[in-house]
Amino acid sequence: MTVQDRTPPSVDLDANRRDDLEATEPVAVGEREDLETDGQPVDLAIHASRVQLDGAERPATVLVRDGRIVAVHTGPWSGPARQVATLAADEVLVPGLVDTHVHVNEPGRTEWEGFDTATAAAAAAGITTLIDMPLNSLPPTLDAAALERKRDAARDRCRVDVGFWGGAVPGNTDDLPDLFAAGVFGVKCFLQDSGVPEFPPVSPADLRRTARIVAALDGLLLVHAEDPAVLGSAPAPRGRSYPAFVDSRPAGAEAAAVAEVVRASRETGCRVHVVHLSSAAGARVVRSAKADGVRITAETCPHYLVLAAEDIPDGAPQYKCCPPVRGRADQEALWDALLDGTVDIVVSDHSPSTPELKQLDAGDLGLAWGGIAGLQFGAAAVRTAAQDRGIDLATVLRWTARGPADLAGLRHKGRIEVGTDADLVALADRERWTVTTGDIRHRHPVTPYLGRTLSGVVRRCWLRGTELTRDRPAGRLLRAGDR
Repeated sequence: MTVQDRTPPSVDLDANRRDDLEATEPVAVGEREDLETDGQPVDLAIHASRVQLDGAERPATVLVRDGRIVAVHTGPWSGPARQVATLAADEVLVPGLVDTHVHVNEPGRTEWEGFDTATAAAAAAGITTLIDMPLNSLPPTLDAAALERKRDAARDRCRVDVGFWGGAVPGNTDDLPDLFAAGVFGVKCFLQDSGVPEFPPVSPADLRRTARIVAALDGLLLVHAEDPAVLGSAPAPRGRSYPAFVDSRPAGAEAAAVAEVVRASRETGCRVHVVHLSSAAGARVVRSAKADGVRITAETCPHYLVLAAEDIPDGAPQYKCCPPVRGRADQEALWDALLDGTVDIVVSDHSPSTPELKQLDAGDLGLAWGGIAGLQFGAAAVRTAAQDRGIDLATVLRWTARGPADLAGLRHKGRIEVGTDADLVALADRERWTVTTGDIRHRHPVTPYLGRTLSGVVRRCWLRGTELTRDRPAGRLLRAGDR
């Protein structure tokens, strides 16, 4: 079967809640597209010969009032509007992307990354919503007080909308109800060492205890799944050798840990999500669990889809992450898993640090911080690889916009529909460009995408109908359940 013959299923990240959502879903584009606009001027009208609507591309005018899409006309429209934008012939109007896996690190480790720089990088990529991970900041987001400190650090400094995950560690289960009540979109735990001492891993017993509480709250539990026993028996990484680093984080560790997550979900009924899936072995476990009705979803990341171990030189820590970028066989398996619905979404796992911590001078892969700086470039890298594989833009948008929004319950994000936030991007999807140091908007000029030629230039970006500029931090801080 060729790639073109594959029709990926629509992402349905929580089928058990569909009935509850039907009454509040935004009006779909189609027969009811001409929503009444009261004859009054809309705030913004965007005309485009190419608009991504319901998985298809067609000419349309998108009308915006009070930050939301109020109508989508696929026929002629010439009503009153306070502002009008007309896209160029080589541009397509797409929904703002949603990235649910970003380590902003502020407060506490703002020298690694911060809300100002991270959200600037996101906006440059056409990402209009991101959700911050609970670790690497100080304090980590383990209780409601820490969440409020995180929100204080982010307030009035975000170029895009920002939400927050909470964390689950041994001993904080009593804090989880208050965290959810304070507006986190879910909680994340590690099954092995996280790399920072203030965010320790959970045991299998801790995992089940946490899953029971999260299930009772009708919440979402995210898991970094690598098995510590398998990792402990693997050879240690050796200096600058990239193959030795990969050997130190075997795919079997991921598969064993994902199986543990599946068992916890079966026992407790908790909705679970596996972050940054990296291997064919891990994908097989997720596929089997989904077939058995387990409430599990999974993500992968651009670096696993476009980089391959065979091409990574020794002594290049900008490529180091955990789990590692593996070989082409695993890369192909992940593309297949996306196309058949085993893997649901693609998000960045942007996890930068200082150049010193990345050991750029020494190139020691055993000592270097493990994290990819890819927030600004990962989505373009996936679009480029998808084009080369004959996968259409609508499919990529399901993985990078609608799917991540649905994972977090942000049904008013990641799509162009009446009633949704007017988060919109004018994308020159076929224009190619090469990443230079001067392009980088995140804090440090370190990324494995440097020098790579990518497809798709973001020419304009609107957040709730307001065009983003470098000078205006227009983003809002989001809470789960808010609209």
